[in-house]
Amino acid sequence: MLMTTFPALQATTIEAINTLGKWLSHNEFAAPPAVSDADLIILAGNAVIPTIDAACQLAANTEIPLVITGGIGHSTTFLYGAIAKHPLYNTIPTTGRAEAAIIKDIATQFWKIPAEKVLTEEKSTNCGENARFTHQLLQQQNITPDRVIIIQDPTMQLRTVATFERIWQDDAHIPQWRSWPGIIPVLVSNKSQTTFTLNEKGLWPVARYISLALGEIPRIRDDVQGYGPQGRDFITHVEIPAAVMHAWEILVSDTALARLMNERGL
Repeated sequence: MLMTTFPALQATTIEAINTLGKWLSHNEFAAPPAVSDADLIILAGNAVIPTIDAACQLAANTEIPLVITGGIGHSTTFLYGAIAKHPLYNTIPTTGRAEAAIIKDIATQFWKIPAEKVLTEEKSTNCGENARFTHQLLQQQNITPDRVIIIQDPTMQLRTVATFERIWQDDAHIPQWRSWPGIIPVLVSNKSQTTFTLNEKGLWPVARYISLALGEIPRIRDDVQGYGPQGRDFITHVEIPAAVMHAWEILVSDTALARLMNERGL
């Protein structure tokens, strides 16, 4: 049975989740980026509406060109669901459409970004293809940015940046990659439930957020099973801080958390 609320968690569990979540979000900006910080924005398709809004707001306010990458993948239905529940965006057609096409509608119709300022890549089905097909698109368009802000679902932000670094690493011209997730998720617990401090529409269910965050460390870890150079070679090497590994180990060994996650249909 899929349950929508998540029970209260112990303080040590909340602290561990927030340590992991903050690191995965990989925010390199002390304040929202300005027009001087980049000459291109790349938004990877995802289902976190506040992150999508942050990217659109940045593009609208700065007039920096926006590239949206994302076709139809295993998580696209989560975007369809988020759009259907949104009080404004629920008029946008979704079924059978690429993530980038849907998000372009948000950018142009609701944030009034000129269509000529938005490029889409609509064939990629995963993070690696987001980077590879975006690389091909920019080559085809003769676009060679010097500084690029990458925006993605915060649980995948760090891995996405490392993926773009890997795809471009042999190029003669390599942009300066700047990482900004738009939001940094933080969980809190009261006596009855666990919620996000952000009171915004379009965030993950808490159980899904925790599941996504836990699944990132095995991918990012540079070993034979991971995505780094010593494994599948999808991303550049990422050094995982000891405090982050400790937080992840606390969470994966937390039997009470595992039981609660299982009860919520994951």
